[in-house]
Amino acid sequence: MNYEKITEHAWLDRTGETPFLFFPVLRDLGIRHGFSTRLGGVSQGCYATMNLGFRRGDSEENVIENYRRICSAIGIVPEDLVFTDQVHKTNIRVASASDKGKGYCRERDYEEIDGHITDEENLPLLAFAADCVPLYFVDPVRRAIGLAHSGWKGTAAGIGAVTVDRLAKVYNSRREDIVAVIGPSIGPDCYEVGAEVREAFGTHYTKEQLEECFRPSTRPDRYLLDLWTANQIVLTQAGLRPDHIIISGACTWSLPELFFSHRRSGGNRGSMAAFLCL
Repeated sequence: MNYEKITEHAWLDRTGETPFLFFPVLRDLGIRHGFSTRLGGVSQGCYATMNLGFRRGDSEENVIENYRRICSAIGIVPEDLVFTDQVHKTNIRVASASDKGKGYCRERDYEEIDGHITDEENLPLLAFAADCVPLYFVDPVRRAIGLAHSGWKGTAAGIGAVTVDRLAKVYNSRREDIVAVIGPSIGPDCYEVGAEVREAFGTHYTKEQLEECFRPSTRPDRYLLDLWTANQIVLTQAGLRPDHIIISGACTWSLPELFFSHRRSGGNRGSMAAFLCL
């Protein structure tokens, strides 16, 4: 196998023609998963090369071929994918086999969904990212999974906790059994935000927690936001064991040869995706 260590908890699988990121903690659980990079696709220009966004301006033919490649590498069927409809809210939906292909080859009949949970096998969940945090959830005891998109608004509102609550309610998951991976996103040294973002976090975070998540930037009334720590706080408060919360540590801003970054590119970029499947 041809694996490249990106961080302690995130490795690049270069075994096939299309590289993708994987997390050893989930691979050890036997869970099919991955996070796409910008490598191994056919797109050109600012989308080069593995763009998975149909709405970015890339040709549909290129995007479909990119899905064929990345799904083949991970071991899932693109026509089975269940897409999100990301609007930076905290709505988590239960996905079933009847949802296969929605967003990819079938119209979605749901809106404003930033994450899914399921206990059905061979039903791959997908969430998009290009600086925001993908959150992976696996309950290896009840055999249930969840995948959520957590930008700063979702993080401030605790979408990670909402996902954990849904797993507990729908599948009777015990919080201490759930394993979570905080996936690749813009890192704590690269994400400058304004005072209004810090104020939004103040609704759900204590003063001490805000100090953990926000550091003063070099510019007045600007802060560096640590989305990884913020989501770790949310998941800890939701009842997950600290040793079951894994921060991938891969920064989309800092590795432009590997990742698209919305901030770095000024929005001229392709889309990456997180994949998770029982």
